[in-house]
Amino acid sequence: MAGNPLLRRAYAGHTVVVTGHTGFKGAWLSEWLLMLGARVVGIAQPPRERALFTALGLEPRLQHHMIDIRDADALKRCILDAAPDYVFHLAAQSLVRPAFGDPVATLSTNIMGTAHVLDALRALDQRYAGTHRTCAAVLATSDKCYASLGADQPFHEDHPLGGHDPYSASKAAAEIVIDAYRASFLRPDGGKVSVASVRAGNVIGGGDWAPERILPDCIRNLERGATIPVRNPEATRPWQHVLEPLGGYLTLAARQHQALQDGDADASRALASAFNFGPEAGASQRVRELVTELLRHWPGEWAHQAETSAPQEAENLAIDWSKAEQVLGWSPRWGFSEAVARTALWYRRHVVEGADALELTRGDINAYGS
Repeated sequence: MAGNPLLRRAYAGHTVVVTGHTGFKGAWLSEWLLMLGARVVGIAQPPRERALFTALGLEPRLQHHMIDIRDADALKRCILDAAPDYVFHLAAQSLVRPAFGDPVATLSTNIMGTAHVLDALRALDQRYAGTHRTCAAVLATSDKCYASLGADQPFHEDHPLGGHDPYSASKAAAEIVIDAYRASFLRPDGGKVSVASVRAGNVIGGGDWAPERILPDCIRNLERGATIPVRNPEATRPWQHVLEPLGGYLTLAARQHQALQDGDADASRALASAFNFGPEAGASQRVRELVTELLRHWPGEWAHQAETSAPQEAENLAIDWSKAEQVLGWSPRWGFSEAVARTALWYRRHVVEGADALELTRGDINAYGS
């Protein structure tokens, strides 16, 4: 899709704000946008000590602002000063297990941080009134925003929201806040800002070094030749390469922006809503299968390491992405095996062979879009 003429027309020469650009998904998205010819304005906390953002050398190639999204005034000033055509909100406390250790920080970042982005968009809508300017905004939450419906039942966008742990609750609440702002202030049928929310599955891909996440944990152990400890091998998740949902986000925002520019109220109403982006059915696999598939490309060993005091997480997660297919024409391109293979190759070439992270990342983006 980096060479996709529709996306290049949508983003080339346009200003795009990305919150959370120093994170894993944010770094991949920022690089893709730069390849499409966009002017990227990043808003985030400093990157982790080991981060894809740093490996890609992104800081000098975009406008880099270190702002905590809980700082409402600083965030609003930055977004208004940028005068964006697009906003992608990815900044979040994105880890389930650490949310148990600091639930208040998770709730304030994921709920109030999202509210602050929305309030900045409300101010932008007022500023763009009477001009030709419009802004398409895509706000990411999580597939964990849904209330539990039992094993093997995929979640679609109309399923009830909920969450029995701090992380899931924060994402469900963020969705409610998004819907409230959309209904009260940011109506796309006549306004200047269109707001959609997106819920993706468990993403994998090169350059993720986050703690308490299965794939990076595997790579860290493989690096030092250690056995990989696996806490919950039977948990099932909708694994997908990071480029899959990001391609969906880019397509959705491009369509939102075009509908606003065309004054197409019906299309704007349909697009300013929630969308799932998940993998093909066969990619919802147990953690055991993910680790086994990874070890086919980077040999090693794993062992079940049960934690009796571990926080309770859902055993089965699956999401229905038929709406994205019907409305956007989006569908996943890489199956489970290819997603794992490309992820393993990225890490092994970078860690073992010393290959350049930027070259590997651009290679995957080009391969996905070819």
